[in-house]
Formats: sequence, C-alpha cells, structure tokens
Amino acid sequence: MNAITRPSRRRLLGTAVAAAGAFTFGFRFPAPTKALAQGAAAPATPEINAWVVVQPDDTVIIRIARSEMGQGTLTGLAQMVAEELECDWAKVTTEYPTPGQNLARGRVWGNMSTGGSRGIRDSHDYVRRGGAAARMMLVQAAANAWGVPAAECRAANSIITHAPSGRTTTYGAQAAAAMRLPAPAAADVPLKDPRDWKLIGQPVARLDTRAKLNGSQVYGMDLKLPGMLNAAIHACPVFGGTIAAVDSAEAERMPGVKRVLRVGDNAVAVVADTWWRAKKALDAVKITWNEGQHANASSAAFREVMVAGFDAPQAAVGNRNGDAAAAIAGAARKVEAVYGYPHQNHACMEVMNATAIWTPERCEVWTPTQNGEAAHAAAAEAAGLPPARCEVHKIHLGGGFGRRGAVHDWVRQVVDIAKQMPGTPIKLVWTREEDMLQGRFHPVTMCKLTAGLDAQGNITGLHMRISGQSIVAGIFPQNIRDGRDPVVFQGLNASGGEADIGYSFPNLLIDHAMRNPHVPPGFWRGVNLNQNAIYLECFIDEVAHATGRDPLALRRSLMANHPKHLAVLNAVAERAGWGTPAAAVNGMAVHRGLSVTHGFGSYVAACAEVSVTAAGEVKVHRIIAATDPGYAVNPQQIAAQVEGSFVYGLSAALYGECTVKDGRIEQTNFDSYPVMRMVDMPKVETIVLPSGGFWGGVGEPTIAVAAPAVLNAIFAATGKRIRQLPLQQADLRRT
Repeated sequence: MNAITRPSRRRLLGTAVAAAGAFTFGFRFPAPTKALAQGAAAPATPEINAWVVVQPDDTVIIRIARSEMGQGTLTGLAQMVAEELECDWAKVTTEYPTPGQNLARGRVWGNMSTGGSRGIRDSHDYVRRGGAAARMMLVQAAANAWGVPAAECRAANSIITHAPSGRTTTYGAQAAAAMRLPAPAAADVPLKDPRDWKLIGQPVARLDTRAKLNGSQVYGMDLKLPGMLNAAIHACPVFGGTIAAVDSAEAERMPGVKRVLRVGDNAVAVVADTWWRAKKALDAVKITWNEGQHANASSAAFREVMVAGFDAPQAAVGNRNGDAAAAIAGAARKVEAVYGYPHQNHACMEVMNATAIWTPERCEVWTPTQNGEAAHAAAAEAAGLPPARCEVHKIHLGGGFGRRGAVHDWVRQVVDIAKQMPGTPIKLVWTREEDMLQGRFHPVTMCKLTAGLDAQGNITGLHMRISGQSIVAGIFPQNIRDGRDPVVFQGLNASGGEADIGYSFPNLLIDHAMRNPHVPPGFWRGVNLNQNAIYLECFIDEVAHATGRDPLALRRSLMANHPKHLAVLNAVAERAGWGTPAAAVNGMAVHRGLSVTHGFGSYVAACAEVSVTAAGEVKVHRIIAATDPGYAVNPQQIAAQVEGSFVYGLSAALYGECTVKDGRIEQTNFDSYPVMRMVDMPKVETIVLPSGGFWGGVGEPTIAVAAPAVLNAIFAATGKRIRQLPLQQADLRRT
C-alpha cells in the first residue's frame, strides 16, 4: 500500500527517500543518460536505479510514478513490473516516488501525468523492462554466488533455482549482491511474449483496497502535521474578477482565527486552528468584488455566439475527404440536426485540498494530484524558489477526472498562504461551494450535422460543424496552430490515430468554429469524445430512421473499412439479442439503442435497454459494453472501470449542467448539480475483447458510449429525439 508519513517537526523539511535495509534495482529507462545509478538516495540504500525495491524478507516494493485515483493504475502497473520480475505477488507493495526526486534524477521515472487513460498505455514498455532488468540482476547475483552460468538458472515466485543441481535461493537473500552489478543495457533486456504472461491478464485483487476498507488510507483531507493550521478560501465567483475591498474586523475577533489574508488579487483566506472555525470566520468576512467585464455573462448569450459559429466562413478542419459541400448541395435529400452539450463540473467527491509549509529555504506540499510534476512546478512558481528546493508528496486522490491534472490552482493558493506564514504547516480545504464555483469545466459546444442522401438513401456527404469552446486554447494556448485545437476532434479523426471515426463516407468535412466563453475549460473524463460520440452516434440513428433502415444495419454498412469498430459493435448487438424484442419489465416495453466509438486508443461500443413511462420517466435497465483495449492487464478492473465510467457518463447525460448567470456558475452543490443514485444505476455487462498488438486506455473511452446508446433507446421508445443535454430538460411525456 502507499504509506503517507506523518513526519515530525524536525523532519518536515527533509524527507527520507527509503527505509534502511532495502536494496533497489532499476534500469536506465526511459532516460538512460540522465538516471543516476547511486547517490540520489540516502547512503543506507545505495541504488542501481529507480523502480524495484527488494527487502531482505522478500517484500517487493514497486515504485509507481502515475497517480492512483480509484482507476486501478497502481495495481495494473505493479502487475506489469511483477510479471517480468517473476516475484511473489503476495509480497508486493507500492510507493510513489516524488516529483522532486524525479527532477533530481533526470526524470528517471519519466512522465508522472495520469490522464487521458495513459497511465498504463504510455508506460507499459519501460516498467516491464524495469521488472525484467531487476530479475536478470537477481539471477546473475545468484549464479555468481554458485559459480554457475546464469543461463542455467531460472526465477519464479521470488525464488531462484539452479536447474542442474536443484539449489535455490530467494530474492531477498540476493538483493545485496545484485545491487552491486551493472544494470543491463536496454537492448539486452527482452520482454516476454504476451502468450507467456502469467500475471498480466489476470483479475488479481487491487493492492489499495484493504487500506480503503479499514480506513487506514490517508487522503489529503486526512493529513495532519505537527503545528498545522487550517485555511478556508473564497475567490471571486466571476472568473476574471478581483478584490475591490475587504472588511475582516468581525472575522478577526472570532475564536481560533489566526490571520485573514489576501491570496493573489482575487481571493481571501482565513487561517484558524480548525477548518470549521476558518470557514465560519470566512463567512463573516465582507468582500467587495470588482467583477470585471464578464459580470453580465450568461449561458443564453453564449449560446447565440455558438449558433452564429455554424455559418462562420472560418473554421479549423479536423477531418476531410472528397467534397462534402458539393455532395450535399447535389443530394436528392438532406437530413440536418443541431445538438448541444453544456458546461459540466468534475464534482470530485474529495474537494480540492493541499497542505504546505514554506520557509525562505524550502517549500513542501502534500496533495492529491494527477500530475506530480505539474503540481511541483506550480508549487515552485508560487513559492518563488527554484524547483530543486521544492517538493510535492503525492497522495491518493478521492476523485480526479481531469480536475487535478493540468491546472493546480489550489496548490498555488496554499503555497501563497503558507508563504505569508513562514514555517507553519497550512492545510487548505475548499468548501463544496468553492469547488463548484471555481471548477475547470467541461467545454460547452454545439454541433450542426448535415447529411446528403442519394435516391436510395445512401449517405453521399456529411458535414459536421462544431461550434464552441476549446480546452487547449484555455490551458495550453501555445499548442493552438492556425486556430486548430486537435483535441476537439476526438473520435472524429481520420484513420491512423488514437481516436478515429468508425465510418467511411465518400465525402466528409468535420470542422470547428472556435468560440471561447470566459468560463475556464478543463480536461473532463472522456474529454471531447463524450459529446462527439453523442453528436455522431445519435445523428447516425437519425439517418437510419429517416431512411427506414435498421440502426445496426446502417452502421455495419459504413464500417467495412473499420473492422475493430465493427467487432465491438457486433459483440454488444449479439449479447443484447438485437433484432429480437427485449423482454418487458414490470409490464413496460423495453427498447434498445446502440453506439460505438474509438478513443484513447481503445474501441468501445454499447447497447442500452431503456423504458419510458407515460409520464416521461426514464429507466435504464441494462447497458452492455464491449471494449477492445488491445491488451487487458486486469479484466476485473476493466469491468469495474466500465461500470464506474457509466455512472459518471450517465450522471452527466441525465443531470449534468452548469449554467452561467451574472457571470458566475449557478450550481453550487449537489442539490443543484445532482448525480446518479444507486437505485438509478442499470445493470452493466462488460465484454472485454483484447485483440492484441496495441495498448489502449480503459478509464475514459467507455464513458462516451453510454449517453448516445441511452438517447437512441429513448428515441426508439418515444419517437422523441433529445438533442440538447442534459436529459432532465426534455419533456418525454406521451401526448
């Protein structure tokens, strides 16, 4: 398990790297010229490199550079290292290296970012080689001790055996000798053929479950340090606004209050002996805001801006073949529809929080983060110190979904507060209201789709014009080229990428008229694949209905050149019994809907079974999901991720909407931003179809197929097409 230390006051500014008596094995990937063989850790633990620690009692500590937030990456990465290491899985545990250590050692652990379903698919190769290299060194150490060729020795379950003589030894017994050997070169570290995997592909239990069940897992909000004070904060609710005046006289007289502080030019914090006292005192602070130029902004006004974008002459092209405009102009018939997708909040169960201590010499931060290196950079900038004199200690996340990835505003805030109270540990915890108001929101977009049909009802041309917000423009504007945000086109790209369209059209144009409101965007689980799948998959159903074709048959006819899309689609259709009526539930007719997409490297499809009462009440009874991630590291965890993604995706589709009035977000808590209840959750059946040859993601792709499958099923049940989310706005009553 990941252990979060509670250091003494004396040790707060100098954290030890590892426990004495352990020996660490590693390899020089992914940065072989930069990694330090020894010297980066405490003298008691000389290191060859970075990844595998074997203790004398045969405990294996696998270092995980990515973040665990419930998605299972920690266990999956450990499985891959352990597979090649040939260690005893029952004795495996994990720990996080820190971003500061990564910096000091030339980024030996590589990228620490955990988003875009990249935790496993971007690091599978070098973490497996880490396990393989450590195994080779342990075997070589044993061979040296016996005076035999290493080729005569084999390793399994943390035991090394000399085949001719039958002699055995353990990893723990050979660790001291093995760590003195030179690490093998990358070219000399072979990996197993997938056919020989014994641990990868198995539904092993997660390594982090026990600590969560028994309450020993320390989250950011649980952390306590000696002498720690607590902070609550309130920033201007209008993005871009600033502080005009602060009257803190009443708050400063309240029990336990230590300081009332300005944080930057747009926030006020209260520091007290308990968080509740800080929060109540903050409520008593009278803040006058300069709300700035966006004080009158509204969702309704921005919708008009997006609608105007449909006819704008300038638009960035994401995918094009043939001449869609000419094909549509000359079509025998046209089908047209406009869809819309709102702003949405990440609404993590654990609100933003961090603990920091600052002195003129050093700054340390403890926080749940999806990207330790980004948190480290934010802390160093806010601290006004070189990165080498700052450290971030990663903690398991109580939800991330993208909110704790690219932007670390709460880290900057806590460091700012700590900097104003040098030497004192400060824990900042946002209120739920602050978390809702100061989010980094799912982008708001609309899409106008126009299909040209020939006399037989075949699609001769398709134009998708997306109008709306760009995440990249809001977070990484330097990556915008010629007005184009490539992330906008997830799931709609030409073949050959990680998020390709699954249909072939003789003439196609997909473009984007970028229109950015003042509400800051963020990467939200599934990102743009969510709305793009709704736009395309619901429109394909519209074309099927308009031409009198079966939705499955139409999709199949367009997928001749997309066999992996077709495979997952066929899997859910077959499991559902498409083409035969669904069994009624409590006398209610049940109808089906389909969807399919490709995102984050994986192919996914869904079939939803839905009933709608005469009063317009929707019940989702079952969703069948199929996913082809290339390789399946842990099938049980994939199933859990699919189920979890459907909770998140259906919550968004049914209820998720953040609206703007007077420049600020109107939804401030779960009373106005509801999520799915357990009673509303459908049965989920997961089909895992690993076809091999590539590594796809799991945590984000499947979320995108839930909503369009349900929306298509609702149309089948009611004849009413929902084109603007969330679903709760729709009137599905029978007339």
